This record gives sequence, structure tokens and C-alpha cells, in this order.
Amino acid sequence: MKNTLAIIMAGGKGERLMPLTKHRSKPAIPFGGIYLLIDLTLSNCINSGIYKILVLPQYKSQTLMQHLEGGWNLFSQDLGHYLKIAPPQMMQGEKWYQGTADSIRQNAYLIERDPAEHVLILSGDHVYKMDYSRFKDYHVAHDADVTLGVLELGKESASQYGIVEVDEDFRVTGFQEKPQQPKAIPGDSEHVLASMGVYIFKTQVLIDLLSKSDQTDFGKHILPDIIHSHRLMAYPYRRENKIRDMVFYVDEAGMLKEKIVDHARDSAYWRDVGTLDSYWNANMDLTGVDPYFNMYGRLWPIRTFQRQYPPVKTVFSQEWGTAPRAGRALDSLVAHGSIISGGLVQNSVLSYNVFVHSWAIVEESVIMENVVVGRHARIKKAIIAEGVRIPPNTEIGYNPDEDRKRFTVTPRGITIVSRENFPD
Repeated sequence: MKNTLAIIMAGGKGERLMPLTKHRSKPAIPFGGIYLLIDLTLSNCINSGIYKILVLPQYKSQTLMQHLEGGWNLFSQDLGHYLKIAPPQMMQGEKWYQGTADSIRQNAYLIERDPAEHVLILSGDHVYKMDYSRFKDYHVAHDADVTLGVLELGKESASQYGIVEVDEDFRVTGFQEKPQQPKAIPGDSEHVLASMGVYIFKTQVLIDLLSKSDQTDFGKHILPDIIHSHRLMAYPYRRENKIRDMVFYVDEAGMLKEKIVDHARDSAYWRDVGTLDSYWNANMDLTGVDPYFNMYGRLWPIRTFQRQYPPVKTVFSQEWGTAPRAGRALDSLVAHGSIISGGLVQNSVLSYNVFVHSWAIVEESVIMENVVVGRHARIKKAIIAEGVRIPPNTEIGYNPDEDRKRFTVTPRGITIVSRENFPD
């Protein structure tokens, strides 16, 4: 992969994720307790052998840049490796990045300085594990000018995605934007191919396309326009992507064990966490004995900037009247610095420095850093934003009609709580 340069789009506003994106961009949203969303894409790059990376931030990028500078300075310039952060510099006029293609056009000089033969274009806000070396090998084997990552989905989901049409050889023949009557995969009338927003270009093809066009977006403008003039291939992600990893399993005796597999279950996992519901779903997929998305595999590690906080602490283990006062975390992920002081946390994800007081219950929830949950509070199916202090005896997530009077409640019924809901 020495001849491949990766470019990560990291400037998204994430408007549908408000209020979580009020102070940070979408790729800088916390995920899985200790990570930011961009860590997943960066880890895919490192695990795939890609060590030349450009990150293009824009919207409220301070948190993101601090994270990258603090935790991702592992590249050796002596070996030709680098991670460069390229915010908008108005190199081609008085304008910010106008879209995926425009952001790369404004940084074309950085691409031209590198001898890479292929440019991999990625999003910094998707949850998935992808071996980009297999993606590139497929691209080269088919002598493609451009190869698109595509996700095999049931036809009923087509109206939520950009759909890619292909022939029997998976050469791209057309695009449909959120169609009601989608064209299916040849030979499979029940499934369609959705664009993942993952592309690999021959470098010179990319430079030529950007220099000859002022279009701002790849998926909407540039790629549909070159179907007949260039060779575009589709890479079926769920069929071709294979992640070799260590996984846990429960044997016949009920013992938790681990084994190495050549095609882990989460090889086919992909989520665009563009909505509050999908973000909550992706976090819930991390919990349990055999999670849908496994962050504990030793052969495909997820890296991040590790904060220097003390270990998780659980305190109190006693009966108190009719209610137990015992600090417990069950089927959950709990980040460093957190204290569960006589409360219960179940099927949840807790970020750094969360304090759960006695007799409080947190279930099926995402709790961001520096949150305090007061005594006897009950929280269920919620996302609690950074720095919120939940007063004692508060109930959240048990009565959606009442919650809507105070909080944001998603279509699925997930309650979103921000600091504005409980001002100091």
C-alpha cells in the first residue's frame, strides 16, 4: 500500500445529530466510550498498511484537530509516512470547501507532491472495519479508473441511499438517488447496491477530472458524468471484505473463549451514523457477549488518543432497606475515570469521568463524558450529552410523551438530553 494516499473527509456538520454536534464536527463525536468516530477510519488505514493520510476538516474542527495531534502523531517522516491536517485555506478563491470533490480540488497540490499511484477517498464518520488493501487489489485487478465501495442491501432500503447500477461484471452503468423503484443487482432481484462513499481513483485520473470540472461532489456530479468515458467498478463490500481477527465465543460448557477467524462477523458491518437513532444503534451494537461490532479483536485494533484517567471504580455492595445499593456494570462499556457508586449500569456505553450515584439505574443508554447521574435517577434508551448533571429522582426514557415536553425524542423513541436541559 506504499503507492496509495488516503484522504479522509472530516468536515461534516452533522445537523441531524444536533445537539451532539453543537460544539464539534460529526467525525469528532464520541463513540464506544473512548473513541471519536474518525478513529475507526484511521484505524482501518493503519491496519490496511496505509501510512500516508490527509485529513480535511472544516466545521468546528478544534476538538478534532486536538485529538489528532494528541493521539495520532505516530508517523515517521523518515519512512515517507505522514498524517497531514488540511483545513480550508482558500487556495482557489474566497470560499470554504463546497463538497467532497471541491475539498480535494482545493488540496490538489498536496496530492501532486506525492508519488502515490492511487488515491483512496474516505468519510471520517462511518462505523465499519474495511481492509483497504483488498479494495485496492480489486481496483487494480479490474484496471478501473475509479472503484466505488458498495453495500448490498434489501430493496426496501433503497429509498434511503444513493443506489449504484451495475452489469454482470459489476461495472458501474448508472446511479439512482434514493429511488422508489430501484434497479436490483443482476441475478438478484431482492437486493440493491448502495454507495458507501468510499472511492479509490487512479491518481492521474482524479487530478484530470478535478482540473477539467468545477463540480463540487463526487457522488452527485462527477461520477455520474464519467460512466461512459471512464471505467468505473463497484466493489461489493459484504462479499469481498474479509477481516481476520480474534473473537470471543461461549462454548458448550458456557465458558467464554476466544479464537482467530479469517472472516469475522463484523467484516460485513457498516453504519452511517448520520442520525441520532443510528448513532444510538451503533453504540448499542458494541454491548453484549458477542457484539455485532467487536472492538476487542487483537488482530484489527481500534486506536485512539488514550486519556490519562484512573481505572473504572465500582463501590458499595450491600442491601439498604428493600433496594440493593451495589455498584454494578452489566453488558456495558465503561471508560476510564468513571465511578459507579451504588448504582446499576446495564447494556450501556459510558464515556470518561461518568459518576453514577447510589440507586440510580442506567439502561440501554449512551452517556458522554463528565456526566453525573444523581441518586435514584432512572435513565433508559437515552443519549446524555457531555457535561450534563442529572438531578436526583429524575426519570428519562420511561414516558416519551412527558419527555417530549422537556427533551428531544427521536422517531425511534430515544431521548436526547443536553446541558441546556439541566443548566447549572
